[in-house]
Amino acid sequence: MTIRIQKSFEQREGTGTLYLVATPIGNLEDMTYRAVRVLKEADCIAAEDTRQTRKLLTHFGISTRLVSYHEHNKQASGPELIRMIESGQSIALVSDAGMPAISDPGYDLVRLAVEAEVPVVPVPGANAALSALVVSGLPTERFLFAGFLPREKKKLREQLDRLGRVPATILLYESPHRVAKTLEAIREAWGEASVAMVRELTKRYEEVARGTVGDCIEWLKANEPLGEYCLVVDRNGAVAAQSAGAGGEAEGAGPWWAELPLEAHVERYERETGDRKEAMKRAAADRGVSKRDIYNALLGK
Repeated sequence: MTIRIQKSFEQREGTGTLYLVATPIGNLEDMTYRAVRVLKEADCIAAEDTRQTRKLLTHFGISTRLVSYHEHNKQASGPELIRMIESGQSIALVSDAGMPAISDPGYDLVRLAVEAEVPVVPVPGANAALSALVVSGLPTERFLFAGFLPREKKKLREQLDRLGRVPATILLYESPHRVAKTLEAIREAWGEASVAMVRELTKRYEEVARGTVGDCIEWLKANEPLGEYCLVVDRNGAVAAQSAGAGGEAEGAGPWWAELPLEAHVERYERETGDRKEAMKRAAADRGVSKRDIYNALLGK
C-alpha cells in the first residue's frame, strides 16, 4: 500500500497549487474574502463559462487571466493546466456557481492533479445541495447527493431503484421543465415520502415547498415551476420499514428481498403496483437480471 500525504499550506519549491474556489449560487454577498483573495493572487483562473465568470470577476475588481475549462475541452485543457501548475503557476478553478467538481468536469482536473502529485486546496463557500438540505427540515445526519437523474425512462427507474435502497436523505438537482416528471417517477418508485422542493436558492425568489411527493406534484399543477430546483427526499425510515416489513433486519442485513423466493418477490411488487409486468421488471432490476429471465423462471414453476 502506498499513501501520499498532502500538506496544503507547506511551501513547495517550483510547484504551484490547484485551488477549488466556490463562487456564489445567486447572491453575490456569499462570495468569501478568501475566495476574492485567491482569485486575485492566482496566476490563472480556469472557468466553466468564461462569460459568466467574467461578470463575477468584474464585480469584485479581479483582473486575473481567464481560461476556459469545461466538459467539451477538458481532454486537451486539463493536461495543459496541470503542466502550468507543475511549472510553478497556481490555478484557481471555478464553476458557473457553487463548488467546482460537484456535477461538473472539475473532478477530472482534480484527478489529474492528484495523479501528478500537485497540491489541491479547497476554498469552500456556497453549495446548493447542502443549503437545501439544512433548510428542508428533513434529517441531516445521513444524506446522499445524487445530482441530476438520468432522462431515459429505463435508466431513471434503475437509478431510483438503487437509490431507494439507501437509508438516507436523498439530494437531487432538477430543471423546472422536468421537476414534475421526476416527482412522478419518485412516487412510482418509492411511494409517498416527505419532500422539500427548494428553488432559486439565495436569490430574490428563493422558495421552499415542504410536503409529501403527492403534495408537491399537486402544487406544481397549480404553480408553474420556475428556476432551478433541489429536491430533498427523506428515505431514512422508509428503507428500514421496507426491510423490516419484508421479514429482514432493518439495516446491515442486505436487501429486503434477499431471503424471499422469486415468486414472493414479484408478488410483493404486484400488490404495490397492481401490474404483473411492472412487478417482474422491478424484481429483475433488484436481482440484476433481465425481465425475460424472471418471466422464464416463473413460467417453469
